[in-house]
Amino acid sequence: MAHKGEELPIIYLARHGETEWSLTGRHTGLTDLPLTEVGERNAQRLRERLSGLKFNSVFTSPLQRARRTSELAGFGSRAAIVPDLVEWDYGEYEGRTSAQIHGEWPDWQLFRDGCPGGESPEQVAARADRVVDLVRAVSGNVLLFSSGHFLRMLAARWCQVEPIANARAFMLDTASLSALGYEHSLSQPVIRLWNDTHHLLTSKGQKINSNNWQVTEVTK
Repeated sequence: MAHKGEELPIIYLARHGETEWSLTGRHTGLTDLPLTEVGERNAQRLRERLSGLKFNSVFTSPLQRARRTSELAGFGSRAAIVPDLVEWDYGEYEGRTSAQIHGEWPDWQLFRDGCPGGESPEQVAARADRVVDLVRAVSGNVLLFSSGHFLRMLAARWCQVEPIANARAFMLDTASLSALGYEHSLSQPVIRLWNDTHHLLTSKGQKINSNNWQVTEVTK
């Protein structure tokens, strides 16, 4: 816990690199897919982006796409596996695109309705709350490697956003970097950086020209 005069901790969120299913928009929950070639290259770009930052703790989802991203980013030997960081269990919607799901359920929203045979938003929020408790219990900066929908829920729970369906607003790209933290005190959780992709490369080896809305990272 930070005391007066100490810098407040920052929780960095790294979404895993690209997979075949993330590339085609298929919901990838517990299916344990490897990174694509582009996914591996962009995971390596995270190493450069994270260079110079200090982390007291590094945690990763047990799924190989997150673990491999942590390895290529330079944290394979340090990253402790945390089961609660696993992606949303999509149940019957595993491997299906949003367009396919909306063909059967036009008004479906993941963060409001969950998935038949999978997790409800409340169940994922409960996992996110446990991760929040975990990172607040350790001292210093923390780095997390996980998946997009879970990290969106985590950010919403960090900032105490209600209702939890509003977590859908926090879009994340593969291999992006975000950061959660505090303003003034530990009682004021905030988002310090969101969906930073400026470090990434396209399939042709070019820097991405990101048009995503981003919060400038605060420096002290």
